Amino acid sequence: MTLTTTDWRKSAVYQIYPKSFYSPEGKATGTLRGVTEKLDYLASLGIDYLWLTPVYASPQNDNGYDVSNYYAIDPSYGTMQDFDDLLAEATKRDLAVMMDIVVNHCSTEHDWFKQGRNPDSPYHDYFIWQDEPTNWQSKFGGPAWSFDEVAGKYYLHLFDQTQADLNWENPRLREDIYQMMQFWRDKGVRGFRLDVINLISKDQSFPNDPTGDGRTFYTDGPRVHDYLQEMNQRVFEGHDLMTVGEMSSTTLNHCRQYSHVSEEELKMTFNFHHLKVDYPDGQKWTAAPFDFLELKRIMSDWQVGMQGKAWNAIFWCNHDQPRVVSRFGDDTIYRVESAKMLATTLHGLQGTPYIYQGEEIGMTNPDFTNLTDYRDVETLNLYEEKIAQGEAPEQILAAIRQKSRDNARTPMQWDTTLHAGFSEATPWIDVAPNYTDINVKAAVANPDSVFHHYKKLIQLRKQYDVLTNGMYRLLTPDDLSIWAYERTTEDEQLLVLSNFYSSETTFTLPETMSDADVLIQNYPDVAQDGRNVTLRPYESVMFYRTT
Repeated sequence: MTLTTTDWRKSAVYQIYPKSFYSPEGKATGTLRGVTEKLDYLASLGIDYLWLTPVYASPQNDNGYDVSNYYAIDPSYGTMQDFDDLLAEATKRDLAVMMDIVVNHCSTEHDWFKQGRNPDSPYHDYFIWQDEPTNWQSKFGGPAWSFDEVAGKYYLHLFDQTQADLNWENPRLREDIYQMMQFWRDKGVRGFRLDVINLISKDQSFPNDPTGDGRTFYTDGPRVHDYLQEMNQRVFEGHDLMTVGEMSSTTLNHCRQYSHVSEEELKMTFNFHHLKVDYPDGQKWTAAPFDFLELKRIMSDWQVGMQGKAWNAIFWCNHDQPRVVSRFGDDTIYRVESAKMLATTLHGLQGTPYIYQGEEIGMTNPDFTNLTDYRDVETLNLYEEKIAQGEAPEQILAAIRQKSRDNARTPMQWDTTLHAGFSEATPWIDVAPNYTDINVKAAVANPDSVFHHYKKLIQLRKQYDVLTNGMYRLLTPDDLSIWAYERTTEDEQLLVLSNFYSSETTFTLPETMSDADVLIQNYPDVAQDGRNVTLRPYESVMFYRTT
């Protein structure tokens, strides 16, 4: 692939969760061959990069984010030859492949940990050991420290107890990680998504946290920027790679440094502040509507705070988040309209858009009814923890139905055949029951579908410079239903109007935009009377003019 250093700012990235994408072999889980067989579909959407969530060898306790061998493909996905074939076929279609790099932690089944349990092994210092644990809490529930009988000490795991945190203070560990990344880079991988990469540097005094769960002492830690600059020099520099960091509980100031225009660390960052607007009082596991004003405020703050200084990765959903049309739209009566509205709102912002598999056809949460329908370790741990605390099962399940990571992990809906065309075998997790109405085959055939709306938005970003370089300004901070913003350069002006609710509302256009062109809309017409625009349920319009 011959992408230039500036193309990534106009590009679109498509995230693939291979386990749930496609299995031509008739397996319960998706495979690399399945991804390869669907490349023509992905190319037709117009995307530039394919980000694969982890396909490394793994016990699969956390769906591949517990890596046991960074140099091997997990047999459930296929072979290294299958991966090489995917790279070759993607390149033929001018698609670049990005790998997910999981190096805050590895599986306790990794040889490093198996050998590192011996205090005399050189691998012992690849991990973080303490004679006595602190009060830090795991992000998956329970203590963040577990006792190992062989080592006679406690090891740190910020996530599942089978995911031991790596000790980035050890230069030998860092060298092994850089060599591993060089291996995939030299194979032809064109980018890396770095999992929870801002957690790799811990406060080496490992204090107890008197007021929280410990995150104060490892989030955006004391040496994290040093490590990322070193990684950049050892792996990225001179290779024109797409690099994005997943930043957990980060700050705007840190992200300006992580993805500064000088490109000393990463090209862009993910943050998740906008996806906590349905966490009442900061509590994820409480079913609640989202706070629309807060959503606008947070995303606008990041637009203004990053512009001219750094770069955003913009997204609504991924493998860890609910389906956006179920979360911020209407997944029943106005599913198509709201899915298009959400797409227009996001793709009009500054940053590189990430599209999660199925988002482009408006897939919804599956609305599972029983705990046995779920597979996610976080969800299952949460249920047991809440039951132990005395919460009612129906209350917990209501929150799980809304917030579980499994909402995004149901099989891709390809057609109306058995299991939505995902596989001839019974899938590892159930297909959403609405697949007969919502599927790729139907979406591609319908020129008014969500799919074709996404396709046009991707094309517009490549065509209009204002979508890349335009300065952002929020026009409706206090409006209870409309998100209106403008993007401007010296030569172009863009106005995006989005109604986030099912009631009609009106907006008065600025004088400069009264005769502007319409680049994209999600209704057959625009209800405009002079400068007044009536926005119907979940309507969005993108206006454009040259100055």
